[in-house]
Amino acid sequence: QVQMVESGGGAVQAGGSLRLSCVVSGSIFMLDSMGWYRQAPGKQRDVVAVISRDGNTNYADSVKGRFTISRDNAKNTVYLQMNSLKFEDTGVYYCKRVGLGLNDSWGQGTQVTVSS
Repeated sequence: QVQMVESGGGAVQAGGSLRLSCVVSGSIFMLDSMGWYRQAPGKQRDVVAVISRDGNTNYADSVKGRFTISRDNAKNTVYLQMNSLKFEDTGVYYCKRVGLGLNDSWGQGTQVTVSS
């Protein structure tokens, strides 16, 4: 069973930075496309950034130019560098494999709280 363990969240002031990590086990990580998702209080969970197995990246418009997704296949880890954080970036961040037919469970996520 594939498992994702997220870490790196915390409380920061607006304009600050955080780096999230997600360690993946139970899959051939180098073949996976990975995504970071955010669930703000009272809202649905939305995709924030995606990185393909080849390293191609895509971002939600709200985070373009501020967030960077990357991966280290040797460590089975995907990262999310978040700079210039805004109040509206507050939420629980999750990582998950991206692809058709996948049925992975969500991890516990990591909480990011940005104070204005």
